[in-house]
Formats: sequence, structure tokens, C-alpha cells
Amino acid sequence: MFDGVAERYDLTNTVLAFGRDRGWRRATRAALGLRPGERVLDVGAGTGVSTDELGRSGAFAVGADLSVGMLRAGRRVRPDVPLLAGDALRLPFPDATFDAVTISFALRNVVDTAAALREFGRVTRPGGRLVVCEFSTPTNRAFRTVYMQYLMRSLPVVARGVSSNPDAYVYLAESIRAWPDQAELAGRIAEAGPWDRVGWRNMTGGVVALHRATRR
Repeated sequence: MFDGVAERYDLTNTVLAFGRDRGWRRATRAALGLRPGERVLDVGAGTGVSTDELGRSGAFAVGADLSVGMLRAGRRVRPDVPLLAGDALRLPFPDATFDAVTISFALRNVVDTAAALREFGRVTRPGGRLVVCEFSTPTNRAFRTVYMQYLMRSLPVVARGVSSNPDAYVYLAESIRAWPDQAELAGRIAEAGPWDRVGWRNMTGGVVALHRATRR
């Protein structure tokens, strides 16, 4: 499915997010607190647009994704960004390789959330950071109702105009609606194993939430 949306993936995301995706990427970079010389892994990197943003910190940023089609599309437009094929449940790195790990808008696509969070911990050094940027639950009830209507009715229609595989965005809408809210995801991160000091902050009224944790 992700191979099928790869060619126009970045454009489609920007259109569907009304351009807010750029700010979400910048906020993710800031939340990681990256410093020059550190190493950060971007899981579910897709075309590498998020990996490229992380590299602006001066840290060495590596992107990994299961979809070879997404990686291929990304390498054409970002040839200098390190991108490699990798499964979030079996990352191809030794223990404690990275100072920080992040995943943006991809954790809900992993078949086993807890196992992925444990695997992220395996490749992160003690004291390292995790930031999960993911769609979440708007905090205002009226806005939440409008947002859910947009997801289920309007988003697939808009996707038909810009995406190379608009049917995939029906799945996108359904996966967002089924995803846990901010507090529940924080609990899952804390229960997964090696993470503590778990917290989050909302962006765009809770449409997106940044969850941050520290490796024990």
C-alpha cells in the first residue's frame, strides 16, 4: 500500500494537513533536543522528509522504513539523506547505537506497538530519548466532531485529487480514528519496557501529539 502512494506522498500529506506537517516536523526535531555529533534514528521515515529535518540539528540522522517504494522515491529527491530498509520490529542495528529514536505518523501502522517500543529501546543508549509524533484526539469536543467528519468523509475525497493511490487514505482515516488517545498512548509507552519520564504535548488542538520518553 505504501509503495503505491510513494510518488506523491509528501505532496498529499502537505495538502491533507493544510501545510501543518512542516511545523510538526520542526516540533519533533525540537522535542528530541538533538546536538551536533549525536546519532538519531528516524523509524518509518518513508521518503526521508522527516529525516532531512532531523539532520538540520547537526546530528547524524538515519531513516529506516519497511517500504522500498517509499525509500526509492525519497532517494531520488534527497540523495544525501541516509535511508535504508528496515522493520520496526527487527531494526538492523546493534544495541545502544543511537542517542535518540523517533517515529512520526507510523507507529499506528506497526503490527505490534509494544514490541516496536521495546525494539526502539534496544537500539537507544541509556539516557537516550524517544519522541513519537502521531495523530491523536482533539481536546475540544466540538472540534473533535468536525475533525472526525473530515477524516471519514472529506479526507478520501481530497486524496483523490492529489494522491497516486487515494484508496489508501481510507485506511489512513480509519487508522487515525482507531488509535488511542494521548493518555492511553503514554501508558502504552510506559508499560512497553525500557522507557520512563513519559509525557506529551498537544499540537493543533490535539490533532497531533508529541510523546517524549527517556531510556532507562
